[in-house]
Amino acid sequence: MNIRGNIHKVVNIRDLTESTYVLRMEKKGLKFVAGQNLNIGIAGDTERRDYSIYSAENDDYLEILVKEVKDGLVSKRLRKLKAGEELDVDGPFGFFTIKEESRQAGKFLFIASGSGIAPFHSFARSYQKLDFKLIHGIRHSNEAYEREHYPEGQYVSCVTGDNNGDFKGRVTEYLRLNPPDNNTLCYLCGNVNMIYDAFDILKEKGLPSENLFAEVYF
Repeated sequence: MNIRGNIHKVVNIRDLTESTYVLRMEKKGLKFVAGQNLNIGIAGDTERRDYSIYSAENDDYLEILVKEVKDGLVSKRLRKLKAGEELDVDGPFGFFTIKEESRQAGKFLFIASGSGIAPFHSFARSYQKLDFKLIHGIRHSNEAYEREHYPEGQYVSCVTGDNNGDFKGRVTEYLRLNPPDNNTLCYLCGNVNMIYDAFDILKEKGLPSENLFAEVYF
């Protein structure tokens, strides 16, 4: 379903850190597949940005995870919105999704950096029986966004800036020490450099290219 230029009202905003928040808006019947994204701007404004959907397919609302960008024209302004204010929403778009047959039989490794965790949150909440492990590269341990939403033992924080994470170091270091089985389906989302480095490591460890999927945040 592709809704162009639809108006959705803000429901609420919840802060996760000083610079990151979740914006919840009306769903208004919009259907999407977990992993897709929306193009969003304040109603009447020309500035827009793409955001992966954070909420589950069957939730009765839509959510996006937003990291404020220094000098950002959209991320800072969205945070100031109040309940009832209007957003202009296009979408859904994108093919960073999991085929239904793979959901049942596949074993998954999700690799994220920063707010690139958003589509994996949607995967995990939409497909409760999914066999996955999620590794999340962040600078500080307080950026382990809503880790309580993931099943025990399936979320691993890779932290570079303090010693309070599950693993001290980058996700690429974790992958070298803990490579997945060659039949694992690996989905990567986040910083382009992380994705390139992780692809190289996974291929070195024997994973075939057809098992690697990426959504790049520049």
